[in-house]
Amino acid sequence: MTELTSQSLSSLAELIRTRAVSPVEVVEAHLRRIDEINPRLNAIVTIAPNVIEEAKKAEAAVVAGDVTGPLHGLPLTIKDTIETRGIRSTSGSVLRTHFIPQADAPAVAYLKAAGAIILGKTNAAEMAMDYTADNPVFGRTNNPYDRARTPGGSSGGEAAAIATCMIPGGVGSDLAGSIRIPSHFCGIAGLKPTVGVVPGAGQFPTAHGPYSLGAVIGPMARKVEDLKLLFYAMTRNPVPSNGRELVTGCRVAWYTGDGVSPVTEETSKAVEAAAQALSDAGLVTENILPPGIERGHEMWLKLFSRASVVHLRKVYAGNEEKAGDFIRWRLATADDTPAQTIDEYVSAWLERDYLRERLLDWMAGTPLLIAPVGATPAFVHDTHKVTVGNQALNTFRAFSYSQAFNVFDLPVAVVPAGRSPEGLPIGVQIVGRPFAEETVLAAASIVEEALGGWRMPAMSDVI
Repeated sequence: MTELTSQSLSSLAELIRTRAVSPVEVVEAHLRRIDEINPRLNAIVTIAPNVIEEAKKAEAAVVAGDVTGPLHGLPLTIKDTIETRGIRSTSGSVLRTHFIPQADAPAVAYLKAAGAIILGKTNAAEMAMDYTADNPVFGRTNNPYDRARTPGGSSGGEAAAIATCMIPGGVGSDLAGSIRIPSHFCGIAGLKPTVGVVPGAGQFPTAHGPYSLGAVIGPMARKVEDLKLLFYAMTRNPVPSNGRELVTGCRVAWYTGDGVSPVTEETSKAVEAAAQALSDAGLVTENILPPGIERGHEMWLKLFSRASVVHLRKVYAGNEEKAGDFIRWRLATADDTPAQTIDEYVSAWLERDYLRERLLDWMAGTPLLIAPVGATPAFVHDTHKVTVGNQALNTFRAFSYSQAFNVFDLPVAVVPAGRSPEGLPIGVQIVGRPFAEETVLAAASIVEEALGGWRMPAMSDVI
């Protein structure tokens, strides 16, 4: 049998269901893999104290013919900003180093109800605030393709663990690309759902106030079929059987420039390859920039940037010295840009709603989009600016392509579609209308099949 840790979630589920392997064997195989790989990557930061006992319970249920759901006996990891009952959940903050939640986030509870075993927690940026997985509690996570580079953030530990088969899948969160950028950097698949489809409670920072417009919890895995399995478990719905017939003949807009930041040549080629794959499958593709996309980055800053300052000041009041480097910098420079007045903020909110309505009207005729995830593949640790062509961009602006779809609250899947000259993976975004996750996943599976999807990183770069 192929090494258990390289199997997909769907394959492992079938092996457990047919008693070809036991949940204990699956969990123990992944724990051995973690012992082998994790010291160089620092992706998984906490192992659940009762994981073997949970696996034994799952095995006993299989023997008794009492399989609880589609994820029965499958180990998963959860981003450290999402609460897990009885398992430390720090959000990368020294202030929460020893915090152990008394309840699971609803999305985690739904995964458990479907039979999943929570193996542990994965590293994230402190308070999920930047495009790294680096914090003062656990330190930094390294990219599995090049340990000198970041895995992206803020769900970077999750992406690195999945990419290297330490875990078959898990859960991240996303307000500015935090599922999609690590998926892109680490060569895996990720899904940012529509707000509210997966319950967003049980995160820290909380998805309240302005964040409620764009913050989500979503699945990450090596294959699109596994995103589907996890997504429907987190929504407490049966997995639908619809396949390619759902998107046959569908119109697709694709673009490689959003008017905010340029992208590398290889990124453009990846988007074009994804568009060609959909065209070959019978979809109708057109190279065109949808209306309002060029405003996404600007609107993100107006809607969400100040909210992060307000939240951080409240959490770290009197304890600013305990913050990590990024949070200290954010607090120290927060007032370099004057805060919006209430009228300016309301005006921005109204403008966002107008732009979104206009975009959705346009998407009635073209319900799928293909776009870059960002300007570049994974960048070196401690990078503050990237250069594309002759243009230097700060690392936040470079991912305007991702931020736009939090602003407009559209579901997005990311799948690998290309490689950089250095061999780094390049993902693309496949975007749909609100609540059209099933359509997005159907299109993503076509791109994945045509372009190869996840490939194991060269282990010489990791071990």
